[in-house]
Amino acid sequence: MNASFKARYEPETASAAVTLAVRPGDFKLKASVTDATFVKGPSLNGLSLGVEKPGFFIVDYNVPKSDFRFQFMNTVRVAEKPLKLTYIHRKGDGMTILEGDFAFDASNKVSANHVLGTNSTKVKYSFVHGGLTTFEPSYDFKKSAWDFSVSRRAYGDDVFKATYQTSSKDLFLEWSRNSKINGSFKILASVNLAEEQKNPRLIAETTWDFDA
Repeated sequence: MNASFKARYEPETASAAVTLAVRPGDFKLKASVTDATFVKGPSLNGLSLGVEKPGFFIVDYNVPKSDFRFQFMNTVRVAEKPLKLTYIHRKGDGMTILEGDFAFDASNKVSANHVLGTNSTKVKYSFVHGGLTTFEPSYDFKKSAWDFSVSRRAYGDDVFKATYQTSSKDLFLEWSRNSKINGSFKILASVNLAEEQKNPRLIAETTWDFDA
């Protein structure tokens, strides 16, 4: 059995969630609760259930909203290169999302996602330089705008990332660590460069995984 604890802090709010997972055979069964499940006494708020076959499908059920989310994944070969395809459907709002991820080689990758029935389409190119630095320009057709990000891996588990969204003029600076021994965390600072008073907003997240 695997257990995961995740906490998130913002200046206005704080939240926490716990996920339990068991693996009967090739499948993974999940149950998640948040602080909303217990804050006013035990309730179904924040409770979700799921079943997953890694690499093939994920089905999540939001108990209080009686809402299903379906995700199906597959990989095909195009010119001997892997093309990863993902289909996502949310029953509640009827939204269907198609995603594709094509790797030319270990350093160059193109990904795209499209929301069916809308003009919401995004395309992203990813280039890894020297195995440590990643450049990711992306274009949002709905907003007719570019986003740019660059990230750098350091000290093994640490990643430093900067992202700039041209449509909103938001700048994001992120420091994250993914460690099986010391847990994982992410610290995100954002500021809107179009505002006269540039007040940064801070978000901190931490995740701990346990195996039993």
